[in-house]
Amino acid sequence: MTHHPEAASDSGERYTVGVDFGTLSGRAVITRVRDGEILGEAVHAYEHGVMDRILTAGDSRPLASDVALQVPDDYRQVLRRAVPEAIVRSGVAPRDIVGIGIDVTSATVIFTDDDGLPMCETTRFRNEPHAYAKLWKHHAAQDQAHRIVALAEQRGEPWLARYGGDLSSELLLPKALETLEKAPAVYARATRIVDAVDWITWQLTGRLSYAAGDSGYKRMYQDGRYPAPEFLAALHPDFGTVFTAKMPAPVLPLGARAGGLSAAASAWTGLPEGIAVASGNIDAHVHAASVNAVRPGQLTGILGTSTCWVLPAAEYRDVPGIFGAVDGGIVAGAWGYEAGQSAVGDMFDWFTSTAVPQRYLDEAESADMHVNDYLMSLTEAQGVGESGLIALDWFNGNRSILIDSDLSGLVVGQTLRTSAPEVFRALVEATAFGARTIIDNFEAHGVPITDVTVAGGLVQSAMIMQLYADALNRPLGVARVLQAGAHGSAIHAAVAAGSYPDIAAAASAMGRVRADAYRPDPARAAQYDRLYAHYRELYRLFGTGTTVMHQLRDISREAAARRTRHQE
Repeated sequence: MTHHPEAASDSGERYTVGVDFGTLSGRAVITRVRDGEILGEAVHAYEHGVMDRILTAGDSRPLASDVALQVPDDYRQVLRRAVPEAIVRSGVAPRDIVGIGIDVTSATVIFTDDDGLPMCETTRFRNEPHAYAKLWKHHAAQDQAHRIVALAEQRGEPWLARYGGDLSSELLLPKALETLEKAPAVYARATRIVDAVDWITWQLTGRLSYAAGDSGYKRMYQDGRYPAPEFLAALHPDFGTVFTAKMPAPVLPLGARAGGLSAAASAWTGLPEGIAVASGNIDAHVHAASVNAVRPGQLTGILGTSTCWVLPAAEYRDVPGIFGAVDGGIVAGAWGYEAGQSAVGDMFDWFTSTAVPQRYLDEAESADMHVNDYLMSLTEAQGVGESGLIALDWFNGNRSILIDSDLSGLVVGQTLRTSAPEVFRALVEATAFGARTIIDNFEAHGVPITDVTVAGGLVQSAMIMQLYADALNRPLGVARVLQAGAHGSAIHAAVAAGSYPDIAAAASAMGRVRADAYRPDPARAAQYDRLYAHYRELYRLFGTGTTVMHQLRDISREAAARRTRHQE
């Protein structure tokens, strides 16, 4: 048991813990139930990070392209390290904490035994890549995703429209089929297939349950059922009923009590045994509660390594190219829509680490500025479009609305006079235009948007946020807390603990947002309209008008396969 100095109880105040499991680290916050104030927080970086080149947790074998794996025990370490540290920093007495909620990067798939032991933790499969957690950005199941969609179209499966008429390779179904076909021994030995959000909740309570939001968006669970066994069997004879038999647990609504904190988890975290553990949630979706944007028409963008856009709506409409639409997926009583962009912060980090001359990095450090802001500042005096550049933000494929992970990035208009800061700004503009494409798509198909709020790491850059307001030609609200994901999970924990009747009531009391923090400049917005028209032209050309990006990806894979065979 982890012991903490006992602080005096705060006049009957109650607190909840929220833990956000991101791509590279986990973050814990201690939040006051009365008003949502964060009293303490801590971050713990995953020891193994993302394994996308080498299986560092196993025998260091090289990994195939499009693979992105994680080590499940890294998530346990967040519970052991970040939660106790956050409690100490808060000064809150553990006895005054009444609940814990968690959110996770969605569609991170884990194969386990009956007790929740991941296959990668068994001696037999320690060196098998398919036994590890398949992170959201694991795109190696694209072939399986295409085949699932083709069969669903052929059979007229009604659930396909709920996913915009297409499926991403990021979802559980393609990843599970990939494991069956490429590592059948792992698939056969595993008796449970879970997303990480449910695995971590299982670790906390000792009882497996599935979260309704994640189930609807990432596990094809619609209207109380999975795709029919005969559909699954048509994909592979061993898929059928065997697949759904590996997911037998109940599906719980958002804010529900998944169970009480187990004795083992109490020892890890220093929290009282038996306190409420909320049904888990998708990392992006909990941000809507944190910024009190849980009513129809309130769009929330979570701008991080990737960007996710979540939107409650009063009525269901078929919207092509979305990532999913789930009844009650964000808040009870509304349809929750999700769309997204596969590379935003990841793309910026790639550019600054591989394509920016060292002098800019040194100057940014001397100016005590983040390199993103420094590069933006060097183009601040330029007019919109002055660089002559336009880019496509597909450096990790296109999630919405084309749903194609084989698409790639593009920058048009470069000359011998083009500078690194100008290219960086063009990439930022491309992500804003990608967001605008998603917004336009919602509205074109009858799903209204009344306001836009953003959260995530990128909101710390005032220059990037103002560019977004100008390029979208919309006011932007901004989260008041940096750890909005963990904060949103703490709000869900307050509902699970019985402090509020529902998510809407909890968000109203605990949500923290700066409404209309950025307003568009009319002149710059008009200039961005011209650039956006060219973005849309490139979007159509390279998204659907030519197969050159797909052919280049095929050539790359073939060359890599030849090199691997030669090395063997």
